[in-house]
Amino acid sequence: MARTLTGVVSSDSRDKTITVTVTSRETHPVYKKQFTITRKYSAHDEKNAAHIGDKVVIAEHRPFSKTKTWILAEIIEKSKGKIELKEDVTGEKSDDDEEAA
Repeated sequence: MARTLTGVVSSDSRDKTITVTVTSRETHPVYKKQFTITRKYSAHDEKNAAHIGDKVVIAEHRPFSKTKTWILAEIIEKSKGKIELKEDVTGEKSDDDEEAA
């Protein structure tokens, strides 16, 4: 059975590749204090199904490249979507903003 990790997609800009941020709690061996460790893994996403903010499970796999040795196993939870900007690209306020003022 392959080792699996659960994390959040932090980048999906590369083709068929996602970057997954995995956060875990560890205890210091001498001082016994707990601290947070954040690690990033590159994972293969064949169908480009995962997007930024999605909670995913990745599994160990044979190497796809020098840094990519994980594969997307499943998407647990989809993100709520991209944040919409209230201002236009030109910097002008939209009609909705003027009505609220």
